[in-house]
Amino acid sequence: MSVRSLNKVMLIGNLTRDPNLRYTPNGTAVCSFSIATNRSWTPADGGEKQEKVEYHNIVAWAKLADICGQLLHKGDKVYVEGRLQTRDWKGDDGQDRKTTEIVIDNMMLLSNSRSGAASSSNRGAADDGPEESTPVEPAANTPAASDEVSSVEDVADDIPF
Repeated sequence: MSVRSLNKVMLIGNLTRDPNLRYTPNGTAVCSFSIATNRSWTPADGGEKQEKVEYHNIVAWAKLADICGQLLHKGDKVYVEGRLQTRDWKGDDGQDRKTTEIVIDNMMLLSNSRSGAASSSNRGAADDGPEESTPVEPAANTPAASDEVSSVEDVADDIPF
């Protein structure tokens, strides 16, 4: 019997800082930014309403990285979709470091932080209706996806029909 797994993250949150767009030595774009998500609840014992903010490190590659670098700004509300990835490295002080980040393959700009400014698709934000979203197609051949070797298990024999 085959055991399947899933590594999928979907978040809606606000950018905590402007994106950092840079390029690898071979010219591939990589964009990193962070978003904050909020959660609020009221304790079962009737206490005061509680709130918690979580911060998430986001990384985009290739064409999606260029798009993120152009469209996103601090305060924007975005939807991101991708996978969790943990990296290890040595810090400048020689200490081993570890971080978990979300490598995205899809991003949608839900609202623009610049009030009164036109969105990237030249639709004005002056009307009182909900803001339009700007969908971004997934990057098909991101270096992060194409450089990795993944093991695919043949599960055809496990299907009972």
